[in-house]
Amino acid sequence: MNLTNCLIVCSLLLTACAQVPQRTESAQPAAPAGQQAEATQILPNVELSDELIYEFLLTEIANQRGHKALAVEGSTSMAKKTRDPRLARRAAQLAFESGDVNKSIVALRQWREIEPASPLAGRMLSSILLRGGKLDEAQLELAEVLKAEQANSGNAFMQIFQLVAPYADKPAALELMRNLAQPYPNVAEAHWSVAQLAQLAGNIELALNEVRQARNLRQNWDMAVSLEAQLLQKKAPQQGLEVLRHYLSDYPDAREIRLQYARSLLEQKQYKPSREEFQRLAKDNPENPDLAFAIALISLQLNDLQGAETQLKQALTKGKKEQDTVQYYLGQLSEAKENEEEAIAHYREVKGGEHQFAAQLRVAYILSKRGRLEEARGQLHQMQANSNQQRVQLWLIEAQFLRDAKRAEDAYQVLQQGLEKLPNHPDLLYEAAMLADKIGKPDVFEQLMRKLIQIKPDHAHAYNALGYSMLERNERIPEAVALVEKALQLAPDDIAIMDSVGWGYYRSGKLDESVKLLWRAFAGNPDPEIASHLGEVLWARGDKEEARKIWLDSLKANPGNALLQAVIKKFIP
Repeated sequence: MNLTNCLIVCSLLLTACAQVPQRTESAQPAAPAGQQAEATQILPNVELSDELIYEFLLTEIANQRGHKALAVEGSTSMAKKTRDPRLARRAAQLAFESGDVNKSIVALRQWREIEPASPLAGRMLSSILLRGGKLDEAQLELAEVLKAEQANSGNAFMQIFQLVAPYADKPAALELMRNLAQPYPNVAEAHWSVAQLAQLAGNIELALNEVRQARNLRQNWDMAVSLEAQLLQKKAPQQGLEVLRHYLSDYPDAREIRLQYARSLLEQKQYKPSREEFQRLAKDNPENPDLAFAIALISLQLNDLQGAETQLKQALTKGKKEQDTVQYYLGQLSEAKENEEEAIAHYREVKGGEHQFAAQLRVAYILSKRGRLEEARGQLHQMQANSNQQRVQLWLIEAQFLRDAKRAEDAYQVLQQGLEKLPNHPDLLYEAAMLADKIGKPDVFEQLMRKLIQIKPDHAHAYNALGYSMLERNERIPEAVALVEKALQLAPDDIAIMDSVGWGYYRSGKLDESVKLLWRAFAGNPDPEIASHLGEVLWARGDKEEARKIWLDSLKANPGNALLQAVIKKFIP
C-alpha cells in the first residue's frame, strides 16, 4: 500500500471512528485489491484507538520507505494484538517480501493460527519452510492443506507440486511427495506429481509406474499421456510414439498431444510422418506461422525445396515475430537452389536475432566463392563481433579466403594481426603456425606451436604438427617421434596422428611397427597421403608388389594426386 492509499485509509478509519465512537469490527479496513479474504472471516471487535491508527500508518510508511524490518515488526505486533486475519495476512505478506525466512515463518504461523481455515496461509508457510530447508515441517503443513482441501485434492496436489518441484534436493523432494501422496491412492494428480518428481530425481522406473497409475485412474487425461510418452522418449522412443498415437486415435482433437507427437517423430528423424502431423495441425490453425515454419524446415530435410519455400513465405506473410529467422532459412533455401544472388538478398534482410552473424558470414562466403574476394573481405571487416570467439572466427575465415586465393602470405599477415590482439588464442596460434610453415618460416612455425603446447598441453594436433614437420624435414627424429607419440596418446583414434607415428617409426628404422600402424590408419581412411606412406614403407621392407598395388589403386581412386604421382615416379621410374 503506498503513502497516498495509507492516508486515504486513515481518513476512512477516522470517519468510522466518528460514526462508531466506542468499538468497531476491526482495526483495519478491507484488504487491498487482490488480497480479499479467501472465505468468510470471523473478525474481532477491537477498539479503534489513536495508538492503533498510528501503528498502522507507521508500519505502512516504513514499508513504503524501504524499512522492511520495522514494517514486519510493526505489522506482526498489530496482528498479535488485534487477532484480525486481515492484519495477520498483511504481516505475513510483508515478512515474505522481506526475504527473512525466520520472520516469515513466525508471521505465517501467526496468520494460520488466527485464520486456520485459510489454505493460502498453509501453502505460503509450506513454501517458506521449503525455502529454509525444513522439509519435515513443510510436509506436516502440506498434509494439513490436503486435509483441508479433500473435496478438491487433485487441484491441491497440482499446486503442491509447483511448490515442491524447485527444491534443489530432488530425491528429498520426491520422498516428501511420496509421503504426501500415500493416503490418496485414488487421486490421479497425486500419482502424476510423484511421477514428475521421480523424473526430476532420475528415477525413471518409478516415474513410469506412477504415471501409468495416474492414467488408469483418468483414462482421458492428456497430461499423464504426455508425461508417459516423454519418459519413454529416451529409453524406448518407439513405445513413446505408440502411446501418443494410440491416444490420438481415441482423441483426434487433442492438439497438444498431436503437437508432441509431431515433434517426437521429428526427433526420431521420421520426417515424412512428422510433416504430415504438422500439416494436420496447420490445417486447423491456418494463421499460425510457427507451424508453417516447422513444415518448411522439415521440407528442407526432405529436400522438398519448393514445399519449403512455399511454407517459409507463408510464415513470412503471416507476420511471424522472428522475421529474421525466416529470412535466414530462405537464404539457406536459395543456396540449396544454387540461386546465390537471391540468397545474398535474403541474408541481408536478417537485421538481428540469433542468425544475424551467421547470415552475414554466408554473404561473405558466397562473395568469396564467386571470386569477389575484396567484397568478401569488406563484408567481414564491417561485421560486429560480440565475443572474442566471433572475432577469431572472422580472422580465420578471412585467412581461409586468402589461402584459397593462393595468397598465403597475406593470410599469414591477417592471423598475425589477430595475434597482436589475442596473443594466446589457441586457434589463432595453430592456424598462424601452419601458415608460417607453408610460407617457409619453420622457426616461426616451431615457436608458435611450442607456445600453443605450453598454453594448451592437451592439444594433440599441436604435438602432431610439430613432430610431423620435423619428420618431413628428416630432422631431430627421436624428438619428432616423441612428439607424435604424445599426440597419439592424447588422441588414440585420430587417423592422421596414426599416420604421423607410423611415418616416424619408418624414419627411425622400425619398419614392422611402421607397417602395422600405417595399415591401421589406411583401414580407417584410405587417404592418398597415407597410401603414399604405407607404400613407401612396404617398398623399403621388400614388399614391392603390394606397395605398387596400393599406390596404383589409390591413384585410380584419386586421379591426378600430386603426392602419389611423385612417390610412384620416385620408386617406379
